[in-house]
Amino acid sequence: MPASSTPLRHGANRTEAASIARPLAWLIGDRNLAEPDKEQWQHLGQTLLQGDPLADDVVNWLHATGFSTGRHLFEQALNRGINSLANPPPALQALFARVDKSPEWLDRERLQRGLDASARSGKTGMRVLRDLGLMAGYQASAINQTLVKTGALEKGASRRIAETTKWWMDCMTPGGLDRNGEGFKTTLRVRVIHAQIRRQLLNRQDWDCARWGLPVNQLDMQATYLAFSVLFILGQRLMGTLVSSREAEDIMHLWRYIGWLMGVDSTLLSASLKDGYIALYQNLLSQATADETSQQLGRALMDEPLGRHYPHFGWLLARWDKQVHLSMVRWFVGRRGMKALGLPVWTLPWYPLMFAPANAVWCLLQRALPGGRQRLSRWGRQAQKRQQDILFGQEHRDITQVAGHQG
Repeated sequence: MPASSTPLRHGANRTEAASIARPLAWLIGDRNLAEPDKEQWQHLGQTLLQGDPLADDVVNWLHATGFSTGRHLFEQALNRGINSLANPPPALQALFARVDKSPEWLDRERLQRGLDASARSGKTGMRVLRDLGLMAGYQASAINQTLVKTGALEKGASRRIAETTKWWMDCMTPGGLDRNGEGFKTTLRVRVIHAQIRRQLLNRQDWDCARWGLPVNQLDMQATYLAFSVLFILGQRLMGTLVSSREAEDIMHLWRYIGWLMGVDSTLLSASLKDGYIALYQNLLSQATADETSQQLGRALMDEPLGRHYPHFGWLLARWDKQVHLSMVRWFVGRRGMKALGLPVWTLPWYPLMFAPANAVWCLLQRALPGGRQRLSRWGRQAQKRQQDILFGQEHRDITQVAGHQG
């Protein structure tokens, strides 16, 4: 495509997308800040044609070297440092030169505070990520193309949710984002997997760059990063979890770093929650709205709780959780969103209406007591760990290996 062109999906349903994104516009307040100018709009369109050059070079090297040898060298550099390789290949040198040096803006103290604030969300935080970050996100149909063509969720929603949860838990563990932490390492593995998927789909005849842009492009990567940060904060507040202004800003700082590690371009990362509102609003304006893929993926995710591994009363708890999730999705997206996602439109937001007020009172009481925030963080991490156990059961707890996508 010519350098000046933008994919056809860019703003293809802008009026409808603006209607969906209207609550964000209310939060931003100033319409002049919310609406992208001509230059910003052109830049957003161009990011649909941008991948992750550092990770893409690593994947090209993996294909040239052979996956067995290449994966061994990648894992050695990841676990023991790039200097442990006698003659490190240029692609690995470039990637690790970037990620081994923290960005100048990174504040490790704020990072830890962001981790603690995220832990206080407990199981509710994990539900928000699933129902507002993922399920509601299926309304952005252009992003769905990668998921549908790789079969990532439709063919195994339970396993893919579990793998994403493992990555999130690795990142949320205290020390997980240190250079030798599991969150740091898992993020780099996922980054390379994304580049492998990008290469795989670009080699398929049914991938239309003129329409969709690159697979796993920068704009879609930004949307995912904002789901884990901005939507996570908003969803918590809608579910009654108290998130102070300082805690929200610390969570944004945490995800700015994770997004940076994941390969999101620095110009697309938000330094504050207000910036995040604006970035997400403008991103949504670009996104194509719901189509048949939204319903295809929505129905597959709707039944995901039925594949979980409950230690007791599995049949009953699976169906309870399915209804809880449907109720939360209804709370977040409304009747129109339920229809767009192919979900039962008669569903009522009964669970949030009962849970949110009680949750708010509980959070307020705990925070008023000595050591309450620390106690909430400890209880929240325990609840998140139990939920991860339910998602995996006895299955191997790992994400797809770096050599897993050789298409």
